[in-house]
Order: sequence, then C-alpha cells, then structure tokens
Amino acid sequence: MKLGYQTNTWGGVVGHPAGVTSVKDAYYLANGSTEEALEDIAAAGYQGFELFDGNLMQYKGKEEEFKRLVEKNSLDFIGVYTGGNFIFPDILEDELVKIEEVAALASTLGAEHLVVGGGAVRAKGILESDYKDLGEALDKVSHIAEKYGLIASYHPHLGTCVQSPEQLEKLMPLTMINLCPDTAHIEAGGGDPVEVMRKYIDRIKYVHLKDYQNGEFLPLGDGDQVFDAMLKVLDEAQYDGWITVELDSYQDPKVGAEISRKYLSKYESLTSN
Repeated sequence: MKLGYQTNTWGGVVGHPAGVTSVKDAYYLANGSTEEALEDIAAAGYQGFELFDGNLMQYKGKEEEFKRLVEKNSLDFIGVYTGGNFIFPDILEDELVKIEEVAALASTLGAEHLVVGGGAVRAKGILESDYKDLGEALDKVSHIAEKYGLIASYHPHLGTCVQSPEQLEKLMPLTMINLCPDTAHIEAGGGDPVEVMRKYIDRIKYVHLKDYQNGEFLPLGDGDQVFDAMLKVLDEAQYDGWITVELDSYQDPKVGAEISRKYLSKYESLTSN
C-alpha cells in the first residue's frame, strides 16, 4: 500500500462561482496554494497527492509548470476528485463534458485515479429512480475514465443521495464503477467502515482515510475510527493500491498531515511498498 494526501486541507473546500450559472464550470476548489501543499505533503513523508478538479484545471495550458512542481517534490500524482449532480438529464451532458476535460488533463499529467462524488438530493427529497439515473451516469464516467487510462471510483459523501450504507446498497448493483470508501463519511452517514470495506472489497481500487468523532473530521488517531480493522481487511485482500488521507480542513494543514503520517508509521509493514 502507498500513502498519499489530498491538497484540499490547504485553503479548505470551496467551489468555483461560475458553476452556479454554468454546470460545465462547477468545479471543486481548494482556495490555497498547491505549491505549498505539495511541499508540505512531501516533507511529511507521503509518496503522492490527490487534488480537486478545479485546482487541476488551474494548470490547463501550464502543464510543464505542474510537472516541474511534482518532480521537485518527488511525489506521484495519484488522481483528481470531481463530481456532479448526475440525476438531472438536462444537465448531464455538460457535467460529463466537464469530467472528460478533467480526465484528459489528469491523464496527460500522469494521474492514475478519477474519484467521483455526487448524486443530488432534490428539494422534494430522493426518488427511487434517482439511483438508477445515478448508476447510469456513473457508468458513463467509468467509460470516460477508461478512455484516458484512469481508474474511476465513486466516493459516497454526506449531503448526497448516497451517504448511508442502505443508500450505497441501492446504488452499487446499478453501476459498474469502483468504490472509494471514505471511512469518516461512511461512519458519519451511519455505517461501519469495516463492514462496508469488507462487503465491497472486490470493487475497492482506492481508499480515503480520515478520522471522525462527534461530527468532526480529524487527523488519523485523533478520533474513534478503528483503522487496525480497516487495514486488516485491505491486507487480507492483498490490496496494494493507494491510501490517501483526506481532511477537509485543519487549523495548520502541515501539522495535520504530519499527525496522520506519524500515526500511519505504526503500519509501516503494510505501507512500505
């Protein structure tokens, strides 16, 4: 297993304001310095990084600058996180156009993974048909990823129509996409991360770790998550992919990355690949 870190802690999670009026511009964005983030991630001892689609697209037309930044810090570009509503036919085409542009740039810059969140919640509540529509849209995302040599994985998330284990169970038979479990979001949504990972282990190609306690996302070791059991599930399945620590915000991003990396040192035998 290889260890990575998400750059969203530097600047926190925001979005591109143009996305309010044009779906094709609806990017996730961390409002911090990608350069500073990569320097801190490398210094903390991680091997790679993931970033938001909006931060990636800031390097469109500046690909060589991005490559130099990655090389300077001796990191691997693991992948990019993107998303969409996915249940509204009228805007799906534009959502997929955006995702294809993101996938194309990510592939050009050497990424391996395309991580996707989303599945809108309607003002009137969730319809059962939303899961079918979401599954079909995620299949289209998977085909886009395959076109560019990327591995697509769906990331369940609070605030979407797939945040509880029951909702995930509705979706997974309706799509071919892989699963990226985010351990804290699963617990916050009422699930047991160990059980979810065990149930879907054959479809797990990528993992997000973060700790969780009393409604708060935390660095690893600062909450109540049972990482021993989670990593045991991965180890028993001979999982040899990336594990990315992802923390939406922390008062000192560098310190947060260091806390989680120090915690993971206890699993050195599993994460030394």
